[in-house]
Amino acid sequence: MDWWIKTSTYTLSDLRYNKKNSPHSKAVSSALVRGRLICDGRPAAGVKVKLWDVDRTDMDDLMDEKTTNSNGEFQLAGWTKEYTTIDPKLSIYHDCNDGIKPCQRKFSILIPDSYVSHGKVPKKVYDAGTIQLEGGFPGESRDCVN
Repeated sequence: MDWWIKTSTYTLSDLRYNKKNSPHSKAVSSALVRGRLICDGRPAAGVKVKLWDVDRTDMDDLMDEKTTNSNGEFQLAGWTKEYTTIDPKLSIYHDCNDGIKPCQRKFSILIPDSYVSHGKVPKKVYDAGTIQLEGGFPGESRDCVN
């Protein structure tokens, strides 16, 4: 009986671990993206932009959401906890040259891994540059819910 108790105690203490150093704990990662949107040569003000962490096994995580300012400029930053490095993407929802079609045009830009930082404060900025919204984009779709 003493042997069983000692073995059980040893086994239970083996199960305890330091979560900070465990390969099964989530790490905090962050990203920051900025840019400017143009429609027909004019700043695209009031356009909804979102920063997401793309998840393969569950729902994507919304890290930040804003609308562009009067100059069409935006800056999004966010962080989340994941078991692996985050996969951030910028999603843009707009009506540039859209006429009276229902919903909004939507396209996304994947942020390279080299712009992902460890911790809650991003250390690098992904500059998406000036994006002309008139044309079509690869993977563009329509979104009625955003």
